[in-house]
Amino acid sequence: MKQMHARIQRMVLSALLIAIGIIIPMFSPIRIVIEPASFTLASHVAIIIAMFISPFSAAAVAAGTTIGFFFGGFPITVVARAGSQLIFAVAGAWYLRKHPDVFTSLWHSLAFVLIISLLHAVGEVIAVLPFYINGSLPSNAFLYQVLILTGVGTVIHSCVDFILSLAVWNYLLAVRSIADSAVVKKVKWSFRHQSAAETI
Repeated sequence: MKQMHARIQRMVLSALLIAIGIIIPMFSPIRIVIEPASFTLASHVAIIIAMFISPFSAAAVAAGTTIGFFFGGFPITVVARAGSQLIFAVAGAWYLRKHPDVFTSLWHSLAFVLIISLLHAVGEVIAVLPFYINGSLPSNAFLYQVLILTGVGTVIHSCVDFILSLAVWNYLLAVRSIADSAVVKKVKWSFRHQSAAETI
């Protein structure tokens, strides 16, 4: 019975995060698009929080946010980049399921965030390569638009959204039903001295 309740809780949380993942790219006032890159503040927060819940939630929310970018009227290169986020989301969620205490150590947290952000960037660069390998761009434009804007920009954007996500998740852990249904149950090193879930 308890496992069934946890599964239902994860499904509900995933549905809410999908909705958030669709709303943010469609309506966020803080959005910069320089093709093939786009930078929407907090656009990865729903996916990252889903990683803290389960690999299935991460996959579902990554797919949902891709739909959000599509209906948000973003260019096809941006939609392709959003679809590539399924890779880092599932990989990160799988690792967190095996190592749920990552965020109890500052250094382990920084290493995880950096590695996942790099994986995120590699996935997005690969996603946009087919649009630029036909030789229509001069080499300097390719270097700037694909490697710098998409690659380096994604690493920075992902790290910023990770910080936002950890701050939000630390407060969501105050809801015991959320903490019980997630793989990451503690963010101890930042934002406050003690997770709210520990005080209830």
